[in-house]
Amino acid sequence: MKFSVFQVSRKGGRVKNEDRMGYCYTRESGLFVLADGMGGHPEGEIAAQLALQTIAALYQREAKPTVKDVKAFLGSAAMAAHQQIMRYAGNKAMLDTPRTTVVAAVIQGTTATWVHCGDSRLYVVRDGELLVRTRDHSHAERPRANAGPEYVNRNLLLTCLGSPTPPLLEISTPLVLQKGDRIMLCSDGLWGVLDEDLIVRMLSSGKPVSDAVPDLAEVALRNGGTHSDNVTLIALEWETPEAEGQARNVSTDNISDGVFASTIQAGMPSDGELDDLDDDAIERSIAEINEAIRRSAARKN
Repeated sequence: MKFSVFQVSRKGGRVKNEDRMGYCYTRESGLFVLADGMGGHPEGEIAAQLALQTIAALYQREAKPTVKDVKAFLGSAAMAAHQQIMRYAGNKAMLDTPRTTVVAAVIQGTTATWVHCGDSRLYVVRDGELLVRTRDHSHAERPRANAGPEYVNRNLLLTCLGSPTPPLLEISTPLVLQKGDRIMLCSDGLWGVLDEDLIVRMLSSGKPVSDAVPDLAEVALRNGGTHSDNVTLIALEWETPEAEGQARNVSTDNISDGVFASTIQAGMPSDGELDDLDDDAIERSIAEINEAIRRSAARKN
C-alpha cells in the first residue's frame, strides 16, 4: 500500500479538546478512526479516547496482516467500543454516561469500507468531485415525519456510542479506490462551519494533504470565531507516489507481516487520566512508525 496522510486536532474556543483521531496499519491493511466526545455529558474526551483505543486494539488483534471480514470487524469493533464506555461509566457509578460519535475506515487491498455513528463524517473526493459522504445520524439529515424545519436541531443526534440505548451503526459497502482518491474523516467542528463545496474544493486543490488538512482546519477555526468548536480531521491520498522529503508518505511494501504501526495510544485509560493528543504526541507517534518501518526494511535487506 502507498498513501500520504495528515491529521490535525485544534481546541478552538472550547475549554478542552474532546475530539480524538488516529490511524494504524500493517503491511496490507490500514485503519483510520475519528471520534468526537459529546458536550452536555461528562467526560466526552474519555469516551472518544476509549472508542479509538478499543477499535485500534481489536484491529491489531485481527489484522494479521489483513482483517478477514472487514464489515463484520467494523461493526463488532464499534459495538465493543460502546460496551467499553458503558463499562467505564458503570465502574465509576456515573449517573450520566460519557458519549461520543465515531467514524472509522479500513483500507485493504484496493477497497475502503467504513462505519459511522453520529455526525462525525467521512468524505471521499475523486477528480475534484465529491464521490460520497456519510449521512449524519441527526434530526437535520434524518428528520422525523411531519416535523417542520423550525423543529430541526442540527446538534441533536439520534444515536452515539455510550448512550443507554444501543447505538445505530451504519456500515458502507466497499468502495474500490482509484489512484489520487482522497478520504477525509472529520468532526462537526469542521463541516459545521464550512460549505460542502468549499470542503471539496480545498481537499482537492492539488496541494498535498499535509497542506490541505491544516488549511481546512485554519479556515474552520476562523469561521467558527471565538466560540469555535474543536476542529479535528484526518485525510489521506491513496497511492501517492513516494517522493524525496515527503515524510507523510507511507509505503508498507517493505515492512514485515508482524509490524503494526499506530498513532493511537495503546492500552486503556486508568481512572480517567488522559492527556490531550497534542501536536508533540502526534509527531512522536509518527516518528515511532517511521522507525519501525526502517528497522523492518533493514531486517529484510
